[in-house]
Amino acid sequence: MNALLRTRLFAGLVVLVVAGGCGLAGASEEDKAVAPIAASSSAAEVTESPSPAPEPTEDLVVEESPSPSKKPASKKPKPSRTSATPTEDPNNFQPPDCAEFEGKEVSKAKAKAALNAAAAKTYWPTSAPKLKVPADLVRAVAWHESGWTSNIVNCDGGFGLMQVMPDTESFINQRFEQSYDSHAYRQNAVIGANYLAWLTKAFGDQYFKGNYSLSAAKCKSDSSLCLLNMVIAGYNMGRGSVDEGYANKELVNPEYVSVVRHLMRDCYCDKY
Repeated sequence: MNALLRTRLFAGLVVLVVAGGCGLAGASEEDKAVAPIAASSSAAEVTESPSPAPEPTEDLVVEESPSPSKKPASKKPKPSRTSATPTEDPNNFQPPDCAEFEGKEVSKAKAKAALNAAAAKTYWPTSAPKLKVPADLVRAVAWHESGWTSNIVNCDGGFGLMQVMPDTESFINQRFEQSYDSHAYRQNAVIGANYLAWLTKAFGDQYFKGNYSLSAAKCKSDSSLCLLNMVIAGYNMGRGSVDEGYANKELVNPEYVSVVRHLMRDCYCDKY
């Protein structure tokens, strides 16, 4: 009995040890083999199929040709306080190759008379009766724009002595309840002078406390932010561009202003 009991106990212990050992060994080896494979598989999926990049927003879009209204990233240089010298002879007007001519050209003498008459008009008889557009300013702008060529049609659609654009003609006619025709040279001169008068009042009211003097003596230079320079720049660039330039403390298109100011002082047209 004792021998048989010992034999059965021994056999039972052997079964328990073998069964327990196999179970521990199996779990250990499986954990060691499976875990790295799972991690490797996950890394491979991230590498081969990355998450799509977010689409660029409007703030990230870079324009190839930024509009004038946008400020560049770099600091703008301050405008020179010395009078700029035109790179070409301001008196040597040459029409561009794309220009065309419509109808018969009037003489330079008739053109001059029309420009002087347009400058002599009072465009704000009620709100600013003392506002006058200097005749030398009207003549200089017209010479720079057209060389006093009454029948020129420029590449951008500007017409005649003052190179009046269709939109400018419509604006002046609506604003002042007129029916000017830019293709009639005398009325063309009036539209241009009237636009100069409108710019004078607009800038004078906004920046110069209602002072409408276009005297060159009030300008430190041809590129300073005086009323005369701003009006000249506005004729070429429009009021909005001049307003933006003023906010940045600089005169827009100082080259154009410099040429017109030069012609006001010394113009070949004065011989007519």
